[in-house]
Amino acid sequence: MANIVCFGELLLRIGSPDSEPLLHSSALQGFVGGAEANVAVALAALGHGVTMVSAIPDNVLGQACVRELQRHGVRTAAIQRVSGRLGLYFLNSGAMLRPAEVIYDRAGSAFAEIKPSAYDWPELLRGADWLHVSGITPALSQSAHDALVDALATAKRLGTRISFDCNFRPNLWAGREALAKKVLGELARQPQLLFAGVRDVAQLFGHDVGAQPPHDAFAHAARYLFDQCPDLGMIATTHRKVCGSDHHELEGYYADRTTVVASRRLTLQPIVDRIGAGDAFAAGVIHAVDRRLTPQQIVDFGTASCALKHSIRGDASPFAARDIEYVLQAELVDVRR
Repeated sequence: MANIVCFGELLLRIGSPDSEPLLHSSALQGFVGGAEANVAVALAALGHGVTMVSAIPDNVLGQACVRELQRHGVRTAAIQRVSGRLGLYFLNSGAMLRPAEVIYDRAGSAFAEIKPSAYDWPELLRGADWLHVSGITPALSQSAHDALVDALATAKRLGTRISFDCNFRPNLWAGREALAKKVLGELARQPQLLFAGVRDVAQLFGHDVGAQPPHDAFAHAARYLFDQCPDLGMIATTHRKVCGSDHHELEGYYADRTTVVASRRLTLQPIVDRIGAGDAFAAGVIHAVDRRLTPQQIVDFGTASCALKHSIRGDASPFAARDIEYVLQAELVDVRR
């Protein structure tokens, strides 16, 4: 199995139970999250050696986040304890025709404020096979952006493979959309494995593929990205048809420089929690790529990992490979005896 480093902010998610609107009752639930941390948990569950690099406040909230990662087998020694606050986000759940909404409260967090020089990237990436990062980090602050640039430069120098999830979050870039296009467009040219969809290509690279069926649109976008990014070897994404707040249809797409493949369409109903599903997809694809599976097996495994995440509450996917493989093999869901 691989040695993987994930770099990003640890967050606390706060929301109401079930599908209640936020503060509709006095009850609240908390879950540890963060895109890169979710990938770290999922990869650890798949058997990889995973190190989380981040910064948290040295208080009870920060320690709770660390203990949650440790519970899932993620190595946490590289998480720095500093003064400051923990980033938060609030989930206003959806139901029926009421859409879900995410409200961020991350400004000035310990992660956003820590100096880039605090990270010793040559040491942190020593022996690492993969570095996984996302486009959320540069949206948080100039310091976080600079730390990410240093991490990518070190990974490239050491020959560590890079996985980058565009994760364009408009609310985090509000008022800075032009900067987002410039920054994320540059960063997305550096990885070997890129998680990006048709919308990302239009927003970040200014290349609109027009009205096409989803598979054809992805194939067109992938060809454009391969032309633009000489080091890029693989692209993956999901396509989701939203039939209702708890009824979606999901497909995965994967391309390398010679092949474009799609998973079978999976019906997700009823959905328990969709937060973190894209991170579960990313972890599944990284795992399958590292195991040198075929392109079809890569997209099938990643999509099954994504689908399975919808079945549990919380941000991260704790499922082992056998659980995901069961989804791939089972025609009907039944009790395993």
